[in-house]
Amino acid sequence: MGQMEEAKAPCLSILTHHRELLVSRLRSIQCILDNLLACGFVCEEDVEIVQRSATKTDQVRKILELVQCKGEEACEYFIYIIYKVCDAYIDFQPWLKEINYTPSSDARAMVVVNTDPISRYCERLRHEMSRDTSFILSYGQREETRLEDLYTDTQMELLNDRNESLGFLESLEQLLGDHAVFNPQGETIYVMGDAGVGKSILLQKLQNLWSKKELQTDAIFFFKFRCRMLSVFKDTDQISLRDLLFKYNCYPDHDPDNEVFDYILRFPEKVLFTFDGYDEIQMHDLMNVPEVVSPEVKAHPVQLLISLLCGKLLKGSQKVLTARTGTEIQSRVIRKKVALRGFSPAHLKTYIDLHFKEQEHRALVSVQLDASPHLCGLCSTPLFCWIVLKSFRHLHTMHDSFHLPETCITFTDIFLLLSEVLLSRAGSPAPSLLKKTTRCVSETFKAGLRPLAAFAKLALQGMERGRFIYSQEEITECGLAEEDLTMGFLRPVSEYDASGSPATFELLHIILQSFLAAFALVLDEQAAAGSILKFFTECSRKSEPACRPFGFCICGSSKSNEKTPFETNEHLQFTNLFLCGLLSKANAGLMEHLVSPVLLKKKRTLLKSYLSTSVKSHLIGLPHYDSEEGRKVHVLPNFLWMLRCIFETGSKDIALMTAKGITAGFIKLGYCNVFSGDCTALNFVLQHRRKLLGLDMDNNNISDYGVKQLRPSFSKMTVVRLCVNHLSDSSIEVLAEELCKHKVVEVLGLYNNYITDAGAKLVAQIIEECPKLRVVKIGKNKITSVGGRHLAGAIQRSASIFDVGMWGNSIGDDGAGAFADALRHHPRLTNLSLSANGITSKGGQRLAEALKENSVLRIFWLVQNGLTDDAAPHFAELVQANTGLSHLWLINNQFTVDGMKHLATALTHNTALKEIWRFFFSLNASTNCFHTVAVLLHSICGNM
Repeated sequence: MGQMEEAKAPCLSILTHHRELLVSRLRSIQCILDNLLACGFVCEEDVEIVQRSATKTDQVRKILELVQCKGEEACEYFIYIIYKVCDAYIDFQPWLKEINYTPSSDARAMVVVNTDPISRYCERLRHEMSRDTSFILSYGQREETRLEDLYTDTQMELLNDRNESLGFLESLEQLLGDHAVFNPQGETIYVMGDAGVGKSILLQKLQNLWSKKELQTDAIFFFKFRCRMLSVFKDTDQISLRDLLFKYNCYPDHDPDNEVFDYILRFPEKVLFTFDGYDEIQMHDLMNVPEVVSPEVKAHPVQLLISLLCGKLLKGSQKVLTARTGTEIQSRVIRKKVALRGFSPAHLKTYIDLHFKEQEHRALVSVQLDASPHLCGLCSTPLFCWIVLKSFRHLHTMHDSFHLPETCITFTDIFLLLSEVLLSRAGSPAPSLLKKTTRCVSETFKAGLRPLAAFAKLALQGMERGRFIYSQEEITECGLAEEDLTMGFLRPVSEYDASGSPATFELLHIILQSFLAAFALVLDEQAAAGSILKFFTECSRKSEPACRPFGFCICGSSKSNEKTPFETNEHLQFTNLFLCGLLSKANAGLMEHLVSPVLLKKKRTLLKSYLSTSVKSHLIGLPHYDSEEGRKVHVLPNFLWMLRCIFETGSKDIALMTAKGITAGFIKLGYCNVFSGDCTALNFVLQHRRKLLGLDMDNNNISDYGVKQLRPSFSKMTVVRLCVNHLSDSSIEVLAEELCKHKVVEVLGLYNNYITDAGAKLVAQIIEECPKLRVVKIGKNKITSVGGRHLAGAIQRSASIFDVGMWGNSIGDDGAGAFADALRHHPRLTNLSLSANGITSKGGQRLAEALKENSVLRIFWLVQNGLTDDAAPHFAELVQANTGLSHLWLINNQFTVDGMKHLATALTHNTALKEIWRFFFSLNASTNCFHTVAVLLHSICGNM
């Protein structure tokens, strides 16, 4: 009792003084009763008396009476339980600080077992989350891979509310942090990306980190939802928020008083949600239902989900939402955006190393990938990379020799490869170490035609009905036997089945569903041949998009209340794409073993005719407009799908017709979500063009692989705009080789990439060797004074260059000096930006001195550098020289009122400057400074 007596205030007195607070706020009593009983401070009869009390407040009163009767030691133990089980008694932590509670050594010697329902539930939730997320499902139910053995981060690009890049996350652990938050009132982290880019596996990794307490978050509850699973509910189904959380995640045991749910309602900031695949929600007749604002009201699960996202329910909870690129989400609910960009070359190497433990296989795969930039580009998408590497491993094991395709592999080829692996695994014996088989693709498909046709029929029915999930009855009706389910095309969806049995199934991936649906259209010998075009018709149907709640735009039926096959048409576009590939000449040898050659030829002819007509119609309908760079065409989103389809067909006739049909001299493909694998399709068409062409591909994701695939088309390009495309010096090597060889380029845009001094030296070569090059934009790269000197020297020797953008590099004073030498007597350069380049007054002085001898430059930007008043007299002399300079921007430098006075006074001798007021916006200028200069300017301007 010695330590008890040394306490600042007796615990018995504390309980008496704060009795009202404890009675009104203490809600969870189970843990307190359990521990008081275990330590002998109360008996079973006492517990029963407490539990017989009608209300929670009466129960707390009984407990307080009991412990106070037992004396000081029992009272402190009561407080110590609240101190130790802080998660359950989170709202009492400020109270403990208020009373300045520090447990005595006697109290610390006592054991407290956390039997609180909330804490128990959290631990169970973590345990089940760990169990559900520790493995990656591979082929069917045959093999699983540990998540930590295969997961590889992808490029995770942070975006602002205007979808401009804010850099990249270094690791997934940073996803929930405050960095790059552009809307503090928003609660949703929006992760977007193309199909197969790794959105679902990213969430799985996030969930797994939380289960191991390795995620940087205060959330003690984590609820995960797959939006496609909401399609299992009928339109008339209604459930409560409590059931949505617990029945489809983890149910809280030993919680008769609903303490867990009450806690969640009181502390929503302790809850983290993930919603995977928002674009897959099927709304149908629930388009105009009101949002749910009460947690007690029953509603359709989609209503509850939307109300959670909007903050109408559990406001303050954290949410991570994934959707495919192009899905519209209201900005008001988004806290920050992350765009998944797939594997970088470094990520790809890591992924290969994880897949292949044997150095021999690593080297073999790496060599084959390096030989095909197109295949590397496809493998930047994690799904395609997984298929290619897994197929390589399996087929290399099964057959005497297997190499990745050396020609341009198509999307169809990748999924044919996957299907071959899945079919070959069915009933195949373990491969012998001494004897392997010879690979025969057609025999594999012929042997597996029955189950393949059944899977294809199931996929097509799902496509037509707008379904991702299949019941056992639907599977049986399509002719699939139980042994067929082990092939790997389907996987069970068990997390939403209360009995634990796989009552429903889904295809391995949504793109696989599109592939199999296309296969069904080709295999069907009963339906009219024209039925193969059904999804082309659906995708081309012109209608006003209807809007679903929460701002997702639905494209499809011309009737807003008609149930469309899917509420986004990307699934249908992929089906059309695979149809083109399956009916291509390259796959004729395989398909003729599976379909009547006569019918196959009829379908191929029908498809080719439809494509030809559609391409002509599409090209005629493209919007044209005239500009300084000639006649431009800004392509529509379907243009990219059209190119993909043409490439899948492998038809040079259609490619040539498309190339001839592009009558404009300039194509704008900016912000079209072009990834590296698309560049082969684009090149497939453009290489047939005879006339010169300008190409704007700014703000896409083509990477170095894409530039390599475009190599043949650079011979005709007068405009090459590849800004914001994740390019490195490797891309510049290709550009330098091709552009210097053909010497037709006039405009080169490389803004905001990863070009270093080595790449800058190559750009300098292009400037010097291409006599028609007029414009170079290479700002916001990683160029220092070394690269700056190379560029300045090339500009000095160029007689054609007139516009150079270098904003946002690091050339410093040495680079500025080199540009000063280039500018001094340059006969052509009229526009130059050296903003944000770390230039101080030393470099500024050299530039000002050089410009006094230049009568050509008209626009010169030195924004956001380190110029001080030391440079002001030199720029004043430049202004006074009246060289013809019309725009001189010096904002965001370090001029004070003294420096500004120099510049303002010089204006009396200048008649050309048009934006002189921009001198005076300075971070270091005071209000008095602005007033002084304003008065001076008013006086000067009044005399001009």
